[in-house]
Amino acid sequence: MLFTLKNLSKQRWSWLLLAASALSLELCALYFQHVMLLEPCVMCIYERIPMIGIILSGLLGASAPHNIVLRLSAFLLWAVSAVWGLLLAIEHTDYQFNPSPFATCDFFPNFPSWAPLHEWMPWLFNPTGDCSEIVWQFLGYSMPQWLIVSFSIYIALFAVVAFFALLGAKK
Repeated sequence: MLFTLKNLSKQRWSWLLLAASALSLELCALYFQHVMLLEPCVMCIYERIPMIGIILSGLLGASAPHNIVLRLSAFLLWAVSAVWGLLLAIEHTDYQFNPSPFATCDFFPNFPSWAPLHEWMPWLFNPTGDCSEIVWQFLGYSMPQWLIVSFSIYIALFAVVAFFALLGAKK
């Protein structure tokens, strides 16, 4: 078991599994938006970006799992995306459970002028909902609360896989 964990980051299937899990969550978000007609808010849109970062990290790691530079880049992208996503989900949950007229999310996304994602791909990045409104729950948890769970799992998996990758590197 330890031998397998040491080499997990060098296996293409593990990186593809990471990408597939994040892609499935992203597809769920699109299902909620386009089939169930739940309107995503600005925070929902912002939370999609770190999830896409996790998809990209999985694809990057899978592209050449034995290449140390690409593998380290994939690890870095995975860690940054998971932590960033967790922080956004926590902020979004705060908007929902502590609504205040003084602390609200933006009406329009604040993307850089050189990358107006909401104009390039409005079907994916155009917010139309209210951040403080809870429009969906499962087992008593709202969508951003489930994202806290998801991003926390990604962080925990990162810690385990990175730890054993470092352990395997020290021979």
